[in-house]
Amino acid sequence: MKKNAISEFELEKQDFKIKLKRGLLNGTASPATYDDASSAAPIQVPASPVAALPSAAASASAAGSEAEIKSPMIGTFYRSPSPESGPYVEVGTEVQPDTVVCIIEAMKVMNEIKAEMRGIITQAVAENSKPVEFGQPLFKIRPL
Repeated sequence: MKKNAISEFELEKQDFKIKLKRGLLNGTASPATYDDASSAAPIQVPASPVAALPSAAASASAAGSEAEIKSPMIGTFYRSPSPESGPYVEVGTEVQPDTVVCIIEAMKVMNEIKAEMRGIITQAVAENSKPVEFGQPLFKIRPL
């Protein structure tokens, strides 16, 4: 919050509510509040989700011959730009680093996910229109 000059953040969804405030209250940091009717377990969120996620190229060197394109955020995975359209990529599609491979909807915002490396899609791992987690594999790719 300090790095991005955010002083207050609030998220509310169904029976879950989280509110974070940054600032001083009587010389001490003001506490974050957490309300949830079903669970009292806090959620761990990386400071910078995109920076914390290893790139597809880094995954390729670790795995050897195949890399993974991983989700940089939590949201709903979509293989195509609309229900009437075909998928962005299919198994066997050659992609470039700036090729859009899917979109992830997070808080009503459609985020285009790019391949980040040159290669051929070998497998679609995530299921269309289903939730995905941060760091979850979306596609497998063979680097070229």
